[in-house]
Amino acid sequence: MKFDERHLIQLAAVVKTGGVTEGAALLGLAQPAVSRTLSMLEKRIGEPLFIKGRRPMQPTPLGIALAEHGLAMLAASRKASDLMESFRVGKSGVVRVGGSPFFMDSLIAGMCAEFQATHPDVRIDQSYGYFPDLRAALKADQIDLAICPIDILDEGSGLAFQQILPGRNVIACRVTHPLLLKRRVQPSHLLDYSWVAPPPGSPLLADLRALLLSFGATEIRIRYSGGSLASVVNYLKGADALTVMPHSVVFAQRKEKTITALPINIPHPERALAILRRVDAPRSPAVEQFSSFVRSSFENLRHLIKRHEEAVVWGS
Repeated sequence: MKFDERHLIQLAAVVKTGGVTEGAALLGLAQPAVSRTLSMLEKRIGEPLFIKGRRPMQPTPLGIALAEHGLAMLAASRKASDLMESFRVGKSGVVRVGGSPFFMDSLIAGMCAEFQATHPDVRIDQSYGYFPDLRAALKADQIDLAICPIDILDEGSGLAFQQILPGRNVIACRVTHPLLLKRRVQPSHLLDYSWVAPPPGSPLLADLRALLLSFGATEIRIRYSGGSLASVVNYLKGADALTVMPHSVVFAQRKEKTITALPINIPHPERALAILRRVDAPRSPAVEQFSSFVRSSFENLRHLIKRHEEAVVWGS
C-alpha cells in the first residue's frame, strides 16, 4: 500500500500535539481538512489510528508506527524550510573568494573568521592569485569574488569592481632597524641596505623596481625573494633588509611589534584594493553578505589607517 507523504505528516502532527485542531495549526492547515485526511486514512487501512474517546487523542500502536514515519518527514521538511530561509538571508551557503596573498593572509583571513562568528553555517573557500589569474578564475566560475589591487578594467571585460582601500605603499623594515634612529631618512640611505623582493607576479615587484630606479639605483641588491607574508616578516625580523609593502598590510602587523614602516613618503601606486566580480554572475545571498561585511570592515580599517598616518611625521 502506497501512502501520500502529506497524509503521514498530518497524522504525525496530530500525534505530536494531541489534537486535530492543534495539529492543523502546527502545519498551517484548516482543521476540517486534517480531520478528512485522518478519516480517509482509517477507511483505506481498515484499522483505527486513534483510540476512541480519549482526550488528548491517543494513537493506536499502528497509529504510532505510521506517525513515526510522518515525524521523520515533518522534521526533514522543517529542516529543508529552515535551510532555505537561512540561504535566502545569507546565513548559509558557500563563498569562494580569491585574492592577492599578502592581503589575504594579513587582512582577509581574519575578516573571514569575524564574519563566521555571526554566519557559522557559511563555508568560505579561499584561494590565492594575482589579477590575471583571478580574472580567469572569475570568468571560469571558479570563484565568486576576487580581492586584489587593480587600476582599470578593459572595456567589455564583463567584470565590475568596488574600491575598498586606496593604494598606498610603504617601505617596511623591522622595528629595530637602524634607519629608524635617523632624524630624517633620505632616499640615498635606502640604497645602503639589501632588499626583499615581493613574490613573482606581484605588482609590488614592479613598484620596488620603479622606486629604486627613482632613487638613482643602478642595480637592486636582492637577498631574499619569493616568500609568503609570514616568511617575509620573519626574514625582516632577523635582518636589516627593506621591502615594499602595502601600508594596510604593515598596519595589520602592528600588534605583533615585529615590522613597521619607515617614515618616508614614496610614490603611491596607480591602483586600489578592490572587490572584483562577474557582472552576470547569479547573486548568492551568502556572497552578498560576505562582500558587504568586507566592505564595512575595510571602511573601518581605512579610518584607523588614516589616523595612524596623521600621527606619523613622514619625510619627503
